[in-house]
Amino acid sequence: MTLYELSRKYEKNYELPIIVAKCNGVIQELYHEVPPDTHVEFCTPKDKDGARVYMRGISMMLLKAIYKEVPRENIERVSIEFCLDSGYFCQIKGAVETNQELIGRIEERMKKYVEKDIPFVKKVIRTRDARQLFEDLHMHEKGKLMEFRKNSRMTVYHLGKFTDYYYGAMPYSTSILKYFKLKLFEDGFVFIIPRKETPTTLPEFAPSMKQYRTLQETNEWIKKLHVSTVGELNEEIVQGHMQDLMLTQEALHEKKIADIAVQIAERNSRIVTIAGPSSSGKTTFSYRLSTQLKTLGLRPHPIALDDYFVNRVDTPKDKDGKYNYECLEAIDTKQFNEDLDRLLQGETVQLPTYNFITGCREYDKEPLTLEKDEILVIEGIHGLNDKLTYSIPREDKFKIYISALTTLNLDGHNRIPTTEGRLLRRIIRDARTRGNSAQKTISMWNSVRAGENLNIFPFQEQADAMFNSALIYELAAMKLYADPLLFQVPKDCPEYSEAQRLLKFLDYFIPIDPHDVPLNSILREFIGGGILLG
Repeated sequence: MTLYELSRKYEKNYELPIIVAKCNGVIQELYHEVPPDTHVEFCTPKDKDGARVYMRGISMMLLKAIYKEVPRENIERVSIEFCLDSGYFCQIKGAVETNQELIGRIEERMKKYVEKDIPFVKKVIRTRDARQLFEDLHMHEKGKLMEFRKNSRMTVYHLGKFTDYYYGAMPYSTSILKYFKLKLFEDGFVFIIPRKETPTTLPEFAPSMKQYRTLQETNEWIKKLHVSTVGELNEEIVQGHMQDLMLTQEALHEKKIADIAVQIAERNSRIVTIAGPSSSGKTTFSYRLSTQLKTLGLRPHPIALDDYFVNRVDTPKDKDGKYNYECLEAIDTKQFNEDLDRLLQGETVQLPTYNFITGCREYDKEPLTLEKDEILVIEGIHGLNDKLTYSIPREDKFKIYISALTTLNLDGHNRIPTTEGRLLRRIIRDARTRGNSAQKTISMWNSVRAGENLNIFPFQEQADAMFNSALIYELAAMKLYADPLLFQVPKDCPEYSEAQRLLKFLDYFIPIDPHDVPLNSILREFIGGGILLG
């Protein structure tokens, strides 16, 4: 019996169609047969793994439609670049104009594919044959990706007569891919699909234009370096060009940080707030920003937002009865604003220290008086939310959003989610500094993401500056740290499938020696050995 046949027997127990299965914790496509003594768990588009499969299925269906509507000889490159709000930004390069008429034709063709219920057919072929196949199809990025694969065999997918390669499981057929929409956007278009929380409803597309410009700026920069895909990165590593690439990347970071420091100085801002999602490199960024501010004659003074936690007995609790330190109500905003007001007026203030053992604030620091050339640098989860600094005039504040916005992709059709790098950063850092296993870090990740969606992402457009902390080379540098940690995740736990997925993903990268990473790099915050944090 195949998983598909089994799923038909149990689909009445699910509110949504079954799209993929987990067999003993490993993701399997539905065409596979069910071995004896197998624990089977079905996934729908409402599940994290099911949502990933849905996105890949839509991607292949979209590309098939594009190559059907536009002659292949007119297409130089089709790319799915990055996620932006509820959509995925795409571009068609070549002798073709991306307009509403073309987008409408592509969308209609995709709807017909859904009606025809076309199966996704998986074939295993020799890697060298796959490489030649995609070279013949003018998909040169895929050929380069396979050039550095150690496996002698590869999987390719056929959707009718259209052939492509995808990293990860695919749906059984197109009939499940009912919900999508194409929309023109800037110099390309986006395809919009449901969020896993509302899998039958298409969300509104409301992108952060500041984030879009930051992503596009990074995209254009890495394309100028000819390192926009993993295959190109691996080629640079093999040819011995990594030191130059690292130094160039770090120089770009330093230039961006210096530009932000100049903006702060020109605005005469007295308070700088820094916020971003987990593992963005906020602490290292604040150190490097402080250094740049000093070169402009300013004296930055850091204030830890954590020191303004309310006493533990007054901390709000989440739905599970655990203390919720991520909500704004966990901060004594009244005392925080009073202290900031007094400092800005030139008064001397005794700042608190939060004792995480007793759960109470203490006052054991030297009193602080803010001089004319001093500015306050505040790093914390709510830094972009004006409710945190409600008493401070807008002109006195400079707000910075930092995130690791990965634009490096496996190839033009297989994007790397921005959360992938952040999760790997956190796994490595938590193991090094907190003694946490990869299993524990992965188990907490959904909760971390939920807090980001509530407390950080809604405010990113309010930032005065955005900084992209992602590094082209970081996944190759983290591989040697991450692999042993991920291999330790037990087979009989819920986190096993995620660990296996990350291991398979890292297998595309040729590792580089982490000792070559510059000592002031943001990556050092996670792998250790830096001169800023140790």
